Amino acid sequence: MDSTVETLDGDRVRLSVAVDADEFEVAVDAAFRRIGQGLRLPGFRPGKAPRRVLEARIGLEAGRQEALEHALPDYYGRALVHHEVDAIGRPEIRITGGADSGSVTFDAVIPVRPQLSISGHRNLRLEIMSPEVSNEEVEAQVDALRSQLATLEAVERPAAQGDLVTIDVEGVRGGEPVPGLTATEYLYEVGSGTVAPDLDDYLNGASVGDDLEFEDDYRDGEGRVSFSVSVKAVQTRLLPELDDELAAEVSQFSTAEALVSDLRDRIGHAKRHQVGMLARDAAARAVADLVTIEVPPDLVESEIDERIRDLDARLRSQGLDLERYLEATGREPDEIREEFREAAEVAARVDLGLRAVAYVEYLDENDGRLDSYLDAMAVQTGLDVEEVRARLADSGRMLGVRADVSKRAALEWLLDSADIVDEAGNPVDRGLLEPPEPVIPEEVVAVDETDGVDADNNGGTGVDREDGEPAGDEEEDA
Repeated sequence: MDSTVETLDGDRVRLSVAVDADEFEVAVDAAFRRIGQGLRLPGFRPGKAPRRVLEARIGLEAGRQEALEHALPDYYGRALVHHEVDAIGRPEIRITGGADSGSVTFDAVIPVRPQLSISGHRNLRLEIMSPEVSNEEVEAQVDALRSQLATLEAVERPAAQGDLVTIDVEGVRGGEPVPGLTATEYLYEVGSGTVAPDLDDYLNGASVGDDLEFEDDYRDGEGRVSFSVSVKAVQTRLLPELDDELAAEVSQFSTAEALVSDLRDRIGHAKRHQVGMLARDAAARAVADLVTIEVPPDLVESEIDERIRDLDARLRSQGLDLERYLEATGREPDEIREEFREAAEVAARVDLGLRAVAYVEYLDENDGRLDSYLDAMAVQTGLDVEEVRARLADSGRMLGVRADVSKRAALEWLLDSADIVDEAGNPVDRGLLEPPEPVIPEEVVAVDETDGVDADNNGGTGVDREDGEPAGDEEEDA
């Protein structure tokens, strides 16, 4: 098989593929074997009729057409891998020769990821949460511990945020009570938002004896509900003072001072651990804002597909799948896709922006980073690094691996170059920005000797392809 690639306008390329007659004849033989599996001919077991008998019965054209439909994705995928085409959508395939006999030639016009220039990335100012621990953060943690031993006290004033009110509540839709929305002597925390979206607005400022009537949406999505609420009591929490006795009761520390010191250390450790992640997220979003082109729809749809695959994987880990999840929630697949769209568009811009930074700063030409990544992959798979490299190249995954390594380098370059400050404008300690160890995705680790290029993830062909070929030699059964 021979192939050439030609760059077209509009972020497209044309692959021209030529398959010589002898190579395509192998595909035609396999096509007739598949066809034979579904035909019952007198004197032959299913799948055992010789090709000459099948040709006489259905014609050579039928076998060549079956071979084209089955083999084209493989030819196309091999050409993609050979020329390292970064396809982001399905191709337009046009057979240019050999539909009836001889060598087969076809063209595939493919949308590819745009290569854009970028500016403004060398003077970014990134604002992130301060890694320093504030007194307010420590006090919030102390109050959470104090609340474990809180007592309730009735108050003769209107209810306020955080108060506990005793209410009788009834929710009615179409003259019928809504299941789960009728209760008496129900203890409810004002501001918790656990019953209906507007309930807190009505309870905030309500007094004992008030009767509240209002309509509100309810989370079941079946329409508005009429609520009747009677306020029976208003109570507030009384928090005990923080002293040594309380510290010993709610923790392993014998003094309040030791407890507060431990809380401050724990909060600081957690915040310092988050600094690198927050800075990288800020850098990614900043570089996404520098991408001024319209993101190709195919790229956005690909990002959405990836998120749906992740959702399905998470559901399966819980014993569910996407189809049952949609049935249980009464949602349509298109609703899920639209929910992911905004995040997918941002991710696509981040992808383009980081690739652009890697390109203009020559970060994609550093083979040492790729070698280190492949070394880590070899350790993780237990394979020789050259075997890993060969398998990735043969399966078409090397293009994506190189892109991931370059984008990681671009992100670190942005962090090194950016002015990183906290909310008050104070510089953030760069010692907290150490890059994390590279995480090798499971699908990349699982390189297999039989892996081939995934045509769907490289643009697809729009041609259905069966998996495998029927085994067995042609055999006439008298």
